[in-house]
Amino acid sequence: MSLLEVRKRQLVVETVFHEGGPPPATPLRMAAALAVVRNPYAGRHEPDLLPFMAELRTLGRALAEEAAGALGTGRVEAYGKGAIVGVNGELEHAAVWHEAGGWAMRSVLGEPKAIVPASKAVASAGYRLMVPLHHVNAAYVRSHFNAMEVGLQDGPRPDEILFALVMADGGRIHARLGGLRADQIAVHDGQR
Repeated sequence: MSLLEVRKRQLVVETVFHEGGPPPATPLRMAAALAVVRNPYAGRHEPDLLPFMAELRTLGRALAEEAAGALGTGRVEAYGKGAIVGVNGELEHAAVWHEAGGWAMRSVLGEPKAIVPASKAVASAGYRLMVPLHHVNAAYVRSHFNAMEVGLQDGPRPDEILFALVMADGGRIHARLGGLRADQIAVHDGQR
């Protein structure tokens, strides 16, 4: 019997045309692919979460392909992931997404080196989560430190989990705070 039961999915694409100052030559686009699934461990302690994490790999791959496809796979410059566990679950039920979601995005995007930043929470339906983003190849590229809000009005229900993958095709509009720039990535260790 499968541990993975999806109730619904959503794809959101946000286009930022203006942030004050002159309009950018190219708008910033961010995509979030979400899935709400039944939490097989809601209401009880399960010592072994690895089977659920393994089953989530297919969902992670599908969501990563959907988000990357919305932006254009070769255009993705930033990424992040998040999960909201319904109130009958525990925070560790969100942590299964670290490997399943992060691995999927790296696989779809050609194995970039930077870790995939994440956020997670245990909350009621309608909760909004800020998913952090940073550059796919170097975590210290300041211009790409960003976030996208995700959530659904009717999820997660108490016995569900909302999983999200977020991607962007650039950094913040008018980023001007110095630090490592994307065109200066040289070490290729995922950091610099």
